[in-house]
Amino acid sequence: MNIFRSRKFSGLCVLSILLVSVTILLLTNDTIDLFPYLSLSYLRRSSLSDVPTFTPTSSPAPVNNPPPPPEPPVSQTRVDDDDDEPVHQDLEMDWVKDKSSLKVEWKRCESPDYMPCLDNMKAIKKLKSKRNMEHRERHCPVPAPRCLVPLPKRYKVPLPWPKSRDMIWYDNAPHPKLVDYKKDQNWIRKTGPFFVFPGGGTQFKDGVIHYINYIQKTLPALEWGKKVRVVLDVGCGVASFGGTLLDKNVITMSFAPKDEHEAQIQFALERGIPATLAVIGTQKLPFPDNAYDVIHCARCRVHWHGYGGRPLLELNRVLRPGGFFVWSATPVYQHDEGHRNVWKTMESLTTSMCWKVVARTRFTKVGFVIYQKPDSDSCYGARKNNEPPLCNEEDTKKNSSWYTPLLSCVPKVPVGLTGKWPSQWPGRLTDKPVSLLTEQRSEESFREDTRLWSGTVSDIYLTGLAINWTKIHNVMDMNAGYGGFAAALINRPLWVMNVVPVQGEDTLSMIFDRGLIGIYHDWCESFNTYPRSYDLLHSSFLLTNLSQRCDLMEVVVEIDRIVRPGGYLVVQDTVEMMKKLNPILLSLRWSTNVYKGKFLVGLKSSWRP
Repeated sequence: MNIFRSRKFSGLCVLSILLVSVTILLLTNDTIDLFPYLSLSYLRRSSLSDVPTFTPTSSPAPVNNPPPPPEPPVSQTRVDDDDDEPVHQDLEMDWVKDKSSLKVEWKRCESPDYMPCLDNMKAIKKLKSKRNMEHRERHCPVPAPRCLVPLPKRYKVPLPWPKSRDMIWYDNAPHPKLVDYKKDQNWIRKTGPFFVFPGGGTQFKDGVIHYINYIQKTLPALEWGKKVRVVLDVGCGVASFGGTLLDKNVITMSFAPKDEHEAQIQFALERGIPATLAVIGTQKLPFPDNAYDVIHCARCRVHWHGYGGRPLLELNRVLRPGGFFVWSATPVYQHDEGHRNVWKTMESLTTSMCWKVVARTRFTKVGFVIYQKPDSDSCYGARKNNEPPLCNEEDTKKNSSWYTPLLSCVPKVPVGLTGKWPSQWPGRLTDKPVSLLTEQRSEESFREDTRLWSGTVSDIYLTGLAINWTKIHNVMDMNAGYGGFAAALINRPLWVMNVVPVQGEDTLSMIFDRGLIGIYHDWCESFNTYPRSYDLLHSSFLLTNLSQRCDLMEVVVEIDRIVRPGGYLVVQDTVEMMKKLNPILLSLRWSTNVYKGKFLVGLKSSWRP
């Protein structure tokens, strides 16, 4: 009995000493590299239950018989020199165990909302004209900035999906202007520490759900979530239209410029709704031809008939043959002289483009018209005047939507299978994409890519990389190829922005054919999004080639800008690239982890200089 009591007493002493030590550690160390979320500064900002967890071991739990890494999709660079050779475990882990970081004196950017290519005031002030929204287009600084974007004061871990669709933390995007500006339209309200999104809008007098259902009732052929899967929402506001369509198996690319409707895209992304910053100004949107099933505009303040009709011609370019344009605006249903003149101009322009009106209606003091794009060229040849003219091949070549002027012509409708409407959802996800040309890649290659990504995501990404997938909703694939990574995640409660680098092979049309969304980009420049927009960035065989054109440090700074605190970077690349990348991430106080020498996982902390 005495022995038992003495052992119990010793155990209690040891436990007490451990508790005191942990308390002292928390009080004296505010930035612990491997456990950034145990720092007091972070705990003051967010509840402990929302903090992501990460296992800081050199090797995550192994999986049973994992398949080899997938063959990279078309636009990814495969480095095969050493991939088939066994890696000696001791040699593999030497650089992983080295936790020394680069000696970099990081500095803060001025604004917590800094977007380098949209906030370049020096370049914007030099513009000769702003008439066609030139000041809202991209103007990237050279050299790219290396500052780190600070967190807003009292920043908190974002609310989880689907709760975030209805409310977000005010402190994460503290911009109240829209509350007053749109107070009569039910866009957004401030309630205690939250912004709340009731689902209203300028044209959604009875709420967005009623509005969406009325569109379907007016034109049953739309078939939300079956025939119609990918939608573009122009001038989206806070993206309630796109957020609601997610419940109908429709994924919407919502976009708007950075303008006086302060932070509308930031609100959308914080809510967990797909969105990007863009403007129909003087340049093409960063999307392929014939991509979207439906385009929607509810009082989006775009003068479609202006600039020689080029804005509407741009919609025609990205709208799929046979696709629909839903236009809800005052000229549709108000009949004073000014609105009648706009309607007549719009009527003339759409007729010249061979669009036909398939529905026009009015309800609850607003209304909309639905146009349909032709699915053949027969109408163009029957026009009395060849205005606007048909485009030539040079005007519509592949991968030509990056810093390219708007068209003043009408692209020809694709013939054969490439002009065919994809299968109904969800079949189109795995069916052969209608734009998959035989000279690009065979159907067998596409199917093999899909199979490999499905196995790799299931056996490695979801179970072997120590990622807390319950906290992941906004995802970006930096080098998407066929979209196999996104397709493998389709049954999880998240969405993926598929980025196709403009220097690689153009596969973005196939991504849209599959019922996924994506965008063109050059990763030597900053991406058009607000800071802290994504929970996870994925890069497969991108950085090795990219580092030959641009500075790897600048690319990592941009990744750090985009990823939320507690978010992840997953890199599949060569060992040499991961050796270069790891110390940069460590200098930013990221935690890093490596799986089988082929996958580098970074976890972003809340540290800022």
